[in-house]
Amino acid sequence: MKLGPMPNDLSDIRALLPQAAKLAKPPISNFFVGAVCRGTTTGTMYFGANVEFAGEALSFTVHAEQAAITNAWINGETGIDLLAVTAAPCGYCRQFLNELSTAATMQISIGDEDTHPLSYFLPQSFGPSDLGVTGGLMTPADNKLTITETDDLAQAALRAANMSYAPYSKSFAGVALRTSDGRTFFGPYGENAAFNPSISPLEVALSALNLAGGDWNQIEEVTLVHTEPSLHASATSTVLAAISSAPLRTITARPA
Repeated sequence: MKLGPMPNDLSDIRALLPQAAKLAKPPISNFFVGAVCRGTTTGTMYFGANVEFAGEALSFTVHAEQAAITNAWINGETGIDLLAVTAAPCGYCRQFLNELSTAATMQISIGDEDTHPLSYFLPQSFGPSDLGVTGGLMTPADNKLTITETDDLAQAALRAANMSYAPYSKSFAGVALRTSDGRTFFGPYGENAAFNPSISPLEVALSALNLAGGDWNQIEEVTLVHTEPSLHASATSTVLAAISSAPLRTITARPA
């Protein structure tokens, strides 16, 4: 879910947090977290909420901060200047945020507290520059991949793969899924310098579906576009099987 440009008053942004938290799906923790971020490109507000997958590894959880950031990313934003959250970001999320193109300048608000830069919450940080990477997550990219399949779902997954961020493994990937009401949701892969906070393309697509008010039982088909060798086919299949009986199609992309 995204909202149009809003007043810069922080109280207006905080007022949206309870609405964002209502979108959370936490069947394991029963801990509802909402986040709202503001894109630097348009000033648009983007919702985020945590999503957990019962019966699957906890590492596949989408945190509310990740949901808000990836929501902004797939909607064309190239950075975030403000993030408001209902609860303090865990260490995992602080590391995830440190990968952003605007990590050095973004401000974070927790509840009713004053805003602080990310460096306040993550001192002596480790990030992309330590591994020789410049830019960061949300920096516009075109990975110049191509596939022979021309159907709409495959092409949506290809667009996601071409915007994916994988400077460490070079294993670019994107997922697109179609629901029973004809909607299509997509997700690009996003890596992290600490590796573990990387977010899979399926997680991004499922988070987008959730924020749009969709349910897992609406998923009818899923397509994964990935490079070879790939890190994604097994994990995508595992998570999808935990929530849906929809078929997974995998397509190997080549450099254009």
